[in-house]
Amino acid sequence: MKKVFAIIAMMGFMSFGMTQSVFAQDEQAADTAAVEQVDSAAVDTAAAAPVEEVEAPEPQVEEVGMYKNLKTKFIEGSAGFMALVAIALVIGLAFCIERIIYLSLADVNVKKMVEGVEDKVLNKNDVEGAKAIARDTRGPIASIFYQGLLRLDEGIDSVEKSAVAYGAVQASNLEKGCSWITLFIGMAPSLGFLGTVIGMVQAFDDIQAAGDISPTVVAGGMKVALLTTIFGIVVALILQVFYNYILAKIESMTAQMEDSTISLLDIVTKYYAKK
Repeated sequence: MKKVFAIIAMMGFMSFGMTQSVFAQDEQAADTAAVEQVDSAAVDTAAAAPVEEVEAPEPQVEEVGMYKNLKTKFIEGSAGFMALVAIALVIGLAFCIERIIYLSLADVNVKKMVEGVEDKVLNKNDVEGAKAIARDTRGPIASIFYQGLLRLDEGIDSVEKSAVAYGAVQASNLEKGCSWITLFIGMAPSLGFLGTVIGMVQAFDDIQAAGDISPTVVAGGMKVALLTTIFGIVVALILQVFYNYILAKIESMTAQMEDSTISLLDIVTKYYAKK
């Protein structure tokens, strides 16, 4: 009986193991089928999705700056004459900048200086203090006051003559260098016109060499002629603007010098009236 029970038990364990093996195979098969189903769905979705078109990048066009254009035209306009025009521009601008700086430094608060001198001379009777104010103030008007105060003890006529004479000297100092600016204003377009004539001569030489009057033959000489003229006129216009600004500053300061001279004579007259 024990052997029979043992055989029956072994058969039960074997059947249970076979059942679990079958169940495991069934689960593996189900998982495989599920994975295949998901893959097929993904493929179908990818196939159904619209394909985005990738646009080809547009070709980039190189931008040509103003500096490059000017450099190109400068070379095309015959470097010799264009260099002369450029030199005229540089030297003319140097004179303009020097005059502008000088006039800017010479422009001071004239009203404050006149009030200080008048207070020292008339109210405090301090002529030396008035001289110190004029001496320590920059500009042509202060120089006129100082020269007039130096001759205060010599009489009104001596002060007036000194102020007028020194005012003329200061006015000439204000205009120093302006003649050079006018020279380069006239020289720049003249150089441009000279380049124009030379360009025309070059064009006729090309016509004579080729025996033809086609546009391609004369284009080179005509381009030189026109470019030199354009650059010469542009340089003259730039210098003319600066020159007119300088003249306006000089006229303004000259008017201030005349008014200040009258104020100085009034102070001197009152000073002698008090004595």
